[in-house]
Amino acid sequence: MSLSIPTRRPLRRSLIAASGGALAAGLVLAAPLAASAHVTVTPDAPVAGGYDVLTFAFSHGYDGSPTTALRIDVPDGLDSVSPTLQPGWTIDVERDAADGLVSRVVYTANEPVPSDLRATVELGVKYADDAPVTLAFPVEQVCSEGAVSWSEIPEDGQDPHELDSPAPTVTLDAAAAGGDHAHAAGAEAPVAAPASDPLPVALGAGGLAAGIAALVVSVLAWRRSARG
Repeated sequence: MSLSIPTRRPLRRSLIAASGGALAAGLVLAAPLAASAHVTVTPDAPVAGGYDVLTFAFSHGYDGSPTTALRIDVPDGLDSVSPTLQPGWTIDVERDAADGLVSRVVYTANEPVPSDLRATVELGVKYADDAPVTLAFPVEQVCSEGAVSWSEIPEDGQDPHELDSPAPTVTLDAAAAGGDHAHAAGAEAPVAAPASDPLPVALGAGGLAAGIAALVVSVLAWRRSARG
């Protein structure tokens, strides 16, 4: 009688098919990720009348060229702007001739930033009491070869993701706008109590149930042996 020995070929074929599918999915995801690369801004405490720290991040220079500078235009609605000193960058500040307020901040890299690396710069700001809800910060990303102007502002109701070169924007907290200055930059947020993890509780309950079951089985076996 011949015995049927299972072969590993079906498993190998399944693994190859799965890896091929994963590679295809990765390529599909990589395209939109590459296309979405742009300069972004992240606020800490966007409240009208309050202080804040804005972090501008970028990567993927123009056509793969290293980034050499960021020219950040300052919009109306800010009472003050203080660029943050950061290693590896020099800073130039341009002011409006009429009111003396900062109109542009230029960060120049001491060494060009490679296109595959992420870098950040920061601005300390104070929002005006009557600052608009949305503030746009047009940025020119200067590279060793070429430049990208991230300056497009969406129309009312338009999705910013539809733009090819959207300007970084900050949306002020509408709930706190109008005088709540308690959320100034650097203020400590309340620490939330850690949520209880249900896994240890479930494991403990399961262990207790298993112990009780084992005890019952042992008692029954002892009774049977005693009767015999």
